Amino acid sequence: MQISIVVPLFNEEESLPELMSWIDRVMREHAFSYEVIMVDDGSKDGSWKVIEQLSSVYPTLRGVKFGRNYGKSAALNVGFSEAEGDVVITMDADLQDSPDEVPELYRLIVEDGYDLISGWKQKRYDPITKTVPTKLYNWAARVASGIDNLHDFNCGLKSYRKDVVKSVEVYGEMHRYIPILAKRAGYDKIGEKIVQHQARKYGTTKFGIERFLFGLLDLLSVSFMTRFSKRPMHLFGGLGVLSFFIGFMITVYLTIAKFAFAAYHMTERPIFYMGLLAIVIGVQLFLAGFLAELVSRSASDRNAYLISKYVNRGK
Repeated sequence: MQISIVVPLFNEEESLPELMSWIDRVMREHAFSYEVIMVDDGSKDGSWKVIEQLSSVYPTLRGVKFGRNYGKSAALNVGFSEAEGDVVITMDADLQDSPDEVPELYRLIVEDGYDLISGWKQKRYDPITKTVPTKLYNWAARVASGIDNLHDFNCGLKSYRKDVVKSVEVYGEMHRYIPILAKRAGYDKIGEKIVQHQARKYGTTKFGIERFLFGLLDLLSVSFMTRFSKRPMHLFGGLGVLSFFIGFMITVYLTIAKFAFAAYHMTERPIFYMGLLAIVIGVQLFLAGFLAELVSRSASDRNAYLISKYVNRGK
């Protein structure tokens, strides 16, 4: 199979028939062998019923239904595990991503040898509550990750070599930073393609003001996991040793001053307590790093989701 298209969705019943028809037309025009994996992330509308109906018309459509809403990262992670195509392409279900981009996204992976191609919606039709944090976090992600050739880390339209999606683990809200996770896994041939952004045709955006906070926390988390997940002692232990050293030098200075000047009352000086605090903090940070080395980063059930139904499940 050449292409797997993974579509995470939540309450998108109106757009699904048009999206599937559009995808099927493009795939047939280019004679691709393909599958579409729609992952229903606990929708409250009739999205799953629509998927079941569409699967009887399009044998290439497969469906996965979560028992409740887990988030886009969970939907992508399960879609990646189900995908069988040599190239995996992700797109949103709201018709703002164009399936007409798929042939070029596929070519860039197969012919040009990229591991990952991220779409760049240079001209966007999103509200300002979505575009402002997007620009901010894209800038921060470039600085933190060193992937300076991407303008839009969070674009839903991406293409991957199959090995990439089988190697990365998308959890929490890390779908925003999959290129960083891919680079961490050793796939550093990452490119970008300007893609067309469609105005939303049905429903409303599922993202609220909380993306300001969550995006920052996710970036801090993925930056830490990228650099220190295998060596937390290097961060916590290093800071602990530095803090302890500063506190120790302060106490040495005050001790020498006490013996040099008999009338010197070091316990009456604020720097004395700052030195003690630095020593205590240094010991705590060192212990935190030591404990972090002993504790596994991932829980065994972190990506265990309650899936209630399947449609046309593969091998």
